[in-house]
Amino acid sequence: MLPSEKPTVTETSAMNSGRRKFILGGGATALGLSLSGCGRAPATRYNDADIALLAKQRKIETHNSGQGPYGPQIYPGYRGLANLPWFELDKAGNLQCTDEDVPYAIDVHCHLGMSVLFRPKLDLLAETSRVNHLLDCDATNPGCPLDLDIYINGNFSDQALDDLTMSTVAQGVWGSQFAKTQTIPNLLREMDSMRVQHSMLLPIKLGLPFGDKLEQDWFTAVDAGAAKQRLHVGLSVYPGDPNAVSEMRQAAARGGRIIKLHPTVQRFYPDEPALMELYAEAQALGLVVFFHGGRAGIEPTSSHQFAMPRHYEAALAEYPDLQFILGHAGARDSEAMIALARKYDNAWLGIHGQSVTMLETMIRSTDNDRLLFGTDWPFYHLGASLAKVLITTETSSRKPLRQKILRDNALRLFPGLWQV
Repeated sequence: MLPSEKPTVTETSAMNSGRRKFILGGGATALGLSLSGCGRAPATRYNDADIALLAKQRKIETHNSGQGPYGPQIYPGYRGLANLPWFELDKAGNLQCTDEDVPYAIDVHCHLGMSVLFRPKLDLLAETSRVNHLLDCDATNPGCPLDLDIYINGNFSDQALDDLTMSTVAQGVWGSQFAKTQTIPNLLREMDSMRVQHSMLLPIKLGLPFGDKLEQDWFTAVDAGAAKQRLHVGLSVYPGDPNAVSEMRQAAARGGRIIKLHPTVQRFYPDEPALMELYAEAQALGLVVFFHGGRAGIEPTSSHQFAMPRHYEAALAEYPDLQFILGHAGARDSEAMIALARKYDNAWLGIHGQSVTMLETMIRSTDNDRLLFGTDWPFYHLGASLAKVLITTETSSRKPLRQKILRDNALRLFPGLWQV
């Protein structure tokens, strides 16, 4: 290309994609993340049909946006949700849920800012004027067009995804300006504004050579911030770690009730024989397993193979008394994950990220007693998930369902965990 030539849209997209992959690959190396298994997966694990299915899903989703039962649902950023009847902006321009009839919610899918590997300085008890969400639809004014009728990651530009990648690397090397705002006081403030009473914090064990202490750091910070009544710190282990079982026992002994396992980040198949020992121990300890479920579409393509819904079925079948939350309801593989939830009574669907149309599908086709509210904070504002529940349960006949999704189902799954 000559210096005076302007790249085409296709060329620009390809260059941006290449830049993200380069940065992410370098970041993975810097963070000590294993890149083994990046070669071609066996066809039974991942094949051309799987790849084509993801591409097809994205096209169908874009084409069908606004054509579902709730029509167009596009707002100018998270702040734009104030156009809905349950929200307003306060004097400072912050989104508030002002409808006192909205039940106080329990968020089963939440995180804090991360500092790993070299553990750059991060004060989880600091308060800042605003939260920089990892995918921040309010970073500009007006905010980015926020379409509630597509999978949430589809709302973000190449630049936003670049920022996410750089922030991910920064959390382990020089320190993330995003993470410095993803603190306990800031989370509690946003919870208060969105009528969220309790949140479950889900650390991820990354398998780093050192500095892999998210669980301990978050537990210590929640304790120091006197926030245990509202924030429950879960646990995580790294599959294949010889100390995984003993670490599970220690975390359960300090009160951990939910274990986060992330096939695409930790690079494992959920049905591997080696994982069965972990599930057996989780069942014996009375834990709930929270899986990241399905392909989100923004992770490295080399990790897509691990998250196909069919890889989760053996765990559900082999351990019927162990409760599994399928996070994101399968993300962009929601149809197959919803089918698993219909087949297995121990499969619960975390609804975060799904469109209002897909949430309506879940409501109509699955056991409503196993739908769970989650937000994946600080990736997104809590209001993005709350708005979808409120839209799909607006009718008077669905008010009991709203109570179930936002609150009661979590109370049944985790009896005695919160004082309510």
